[in-house]
Amino acid sequence: MSRPDLTLENGSAGLRVTSLRKSYKKRMVIRDFSMEVSRGEVVALLGPNGAGKSTVGKALADHLSLEFLDTDALIEQSTGKSITDIFVVDGEPVFRAIELETLASVLNSEGAIVGLGGGAPISEEAQALISKSDSHVIFLDVSLSTAAPRVGFNRDRPLLLGNPRAQWQALSDQRRPIYELLADQVIKVDEMEISAIVSAIVKEVS
Repeated sequence: MSRPDLTLENGSAGLRVTSLRKSYKKRMVIRDFSMEVSRGEVVALLGPNGAGKSTVGKALADHLSLEFLDTDALIEQSTGKSITDIFVVDGEPVFRAIELETLASVLNSEGAIVGLGGGAPISEEAQALISKSDSHVIFLDVSLSTAAPRVGFNRDRPLLLGNPRAQWQALSDQRRPIYELLADQVIKVDEMEISAIVSAIVKEVS
């Protein structure tokens, strides 16, 4: 499959996606998707479940008087389904296709703090969208011991079935190189207060 046609241009249209197609196991899940993403002041938060993306994102947005956007919440609002239901009923390929379109949309925001789902940046297409945008990308690095009480492994999480702690660690290890590659800033959030994390981000982006 050919790579998406992604170009970064001067002016109001900062990112153009043309005729994007995405297949998964020979199944076409995105066909001829095109859009333009305007330049804007977007701070994108990456990290595994339990890193505190939503909590930090809301606090940071409040501090900077910006809107907070959560890709998982936006997907649930647009589809009328929970993330778990989309995984179970429609399958992961369909969820990733919706997630990719949502990611492209939030990068179009004019001044926003964006919390990305843990798996949002794993595809090459998503990485290209993030890399070619003007977003300031922050990886909230967290250990299993800190994330576990926040995640609540007794709740439904489609990719944490079986042994949820082992699955969380495996996913974190698998995705870490991608998070680090995309990040402009890495913050180890273990034992850090939310206010301290917000201050570290504000210092970096201001």
